[in-house]
Amino acid sequence: MSLSIKEKRQVRIVFLGSAGVGKTSLIRRFLLDAFDPKHRRTVEELHSTEYEATCGTQVKIEILDTSGSYEFPAMRKLNMQSGDAFALIYTVDDPESFENVKRLREEILETKGDKSPPIVVVANKKDSAGDPKVSWEEALTTVELDWNHRLLETSAKENLNVNEVFRELLREVNLPSRISPALRRRRETVPDAGSHKPPMNKTNSCNIS
Repeated sequence: MSLSIKEKRQVRIVFLGSAGVGKTSLIRRFLLDAFDPKHRRTVEELHSTEYEATCGTQVKIEILDTSGSYEFPAMRKLNMQSGDAFALIYTVDDPESFENVKRLREEILETKGDKSPPIVVVANKKDSAGDPKVSWEEALTTVELDWNHRLLETSAKENLNVNEVFRELLREVNLPSRISPALRRRRETVPDAGSHKPPMNKTNSCNIS
């Protein structure tokens, strides 16, 4: 499912995953280019920023950071209903967090009633010491071959592929992935144009100036 800017001027990205997988750290790294090693439990936090297209359209991007510690099924379902794109986060050192990603994906599909909602799966904490406990080959087979979603390895600590997560999510909803010059001056963590995967070309989309 893709949305053009003309069709929708506000997009909500929902981050889901177990407690401690780094949802907040990834968002903080993207928005503030900062990393806090201390884990703080999140109930729910909504962040927003604006993109400006060359056609003059203002596009509001909302990033919803959800809880992994507290079980609120009704709230989780509501977040899935309101989300336009989803980042499902697990950590390479916690197999159970990957199993939770599988459960969350099934719940998203059931809630949205759509077999192809925009989803990016994120294997976070690539910087963790020791051998990964979640096989990359197995995860890649499941996510990209079986599910047909993008799988990315990230490290919020080392700022590895953090921008790529957001760039891919914006592609999934057919939004340009470059921020307006004004915002770029305030934050130097803007996704660059060096991605190996070109943006989707849609005739109804505007470009970011």
